[in-house]
Amino acid sequence: MATSVSREFSLQMAGYGLTTAEIHYHLPDHPGLLQLYIWQEYDLAPHFPELKNFLDFWERELDGPLHSVRVAHHRLIGPSEWRAVNGVISIH
Repeated sequence: MATSVSREFSLQMAGYGLTTAEIHYHLPDHPGLLQLYIWQEYDLAPHFPELKNFLDFWERELDGPLHSVRVAHHRLIGPSEWRAVNGVISIH
C-alpha cells in the first residue's frame, strides 16, 4: 500500500509557513476607491518568493494598481516540533 504525503505537509517540512497577504488596490474605473483582496499560500519568510511572484503577476497582468500589502506569516510545523517515531504504542 503506497501512501502519499500532501503538498502542504511537504512544504511545511521544507520550512514553508502559511502566509496571508491583505492586498489593497485601486479600482481601475474609480482610482479614488480601494478594494481589498486576500491572498493565502505557503511561502518562505522572510523573502516570500511566492508572494513576490504573485505581486509581479498582478502588476504585469491586472489593471488595478497596488496601493499596499500587509503580510502575516505563521510557520505551522518546525523541525523541533516533529520527529519520526519507529515503534508501536499500545494503549490498554
